[in-house]
Amino acid sequence: MSKNVLVTGAARGIGKGIALRLAADGHDVAVNDIAANEAELEAVAKEIRATGRRSATLTADVSDPESVTAMVAETAAALGSLDVMVANAGIAQVLPLLEVTPEDWDRMMAVNARGIFLCYQAAAKQMIQQGNGGKIIGAASIVAHRPFALLGHYSASKWAVRGLTQAAAMEWARHGITVNAYCPGIVGTAMWDLIDEKLAESEGIRKGQAIEKYSNLIHLGRVSVPEDVAAYVSYLASPDSDYMTGQSVMIDGGIQFS
Repeated sequence: MSKNVLVTGAARGIGKGIALRLAADGHDVAVNDIAANEAELEAVAKEIRATGRRSATLTADVSDPESVTAMVAETAAALGSLDVMVANAGIAQVLPLLEVTPEDWDRMMAVNARGIFLCYQAAAKQMIQQGNGGKIIGAASIVAHRPFALLGHYSASKWAVRGLTQAAAMEWARHGITVNAYCPGIVGTAMWDLIDEKLAESEGIRKGQAIEKYSNLIHLGRVSVPEDVAAYVSYLASPDSDYMTGQSVMIDGGIQFS
């Protein structure tokens, strides 16, 4: 059964992979990113439409309440409803905790924690108004289970997503809304390229060595690709996950076991 979906942070990386997978699954998919990534976002929407599905592009900053409220309303207006929210947008920064400034901390929390909260809340309000339940899916991370050194404030923001996901699942179950999160490990994206570069600088090693060090922890023997994460989100968006809520599941090739 086709659903109407909104994916944030969809111009590239995991968000793009999720949007394209859900379109391939037969869903209509609205895509969001910041204005600076609008050209890439339009290209993703074009790919979605090429599959025969509907799409809409929505530029918005997920840390801004009014923008998020408008984005959800525009999705429902364009597609007819909002059935699945994928709150994927996020940022990363590599810094020792002793060097993290209050401004660094606030920016990380604004996008990764506040942004997820605003998307969850706006989506839930829309779904409750529609009266048909829905699925809310958020981006956590392996660091929501196992923090990494030099990613302290990023790790904290993702632990916040994990806790928020559990609380939202408890509060909104009575409305027929499930809330779950996905926790990628090391993924071959621009974000992990940046993390690798900054880790190399911090540890005094060449670029590539840091990612190799962490990759050696992957029992399945390879770095993840966005399609690995998208496949799990496909499951969360499907009826097969109807009896699952409040979970934050790692898709990491076996780095960390829960």
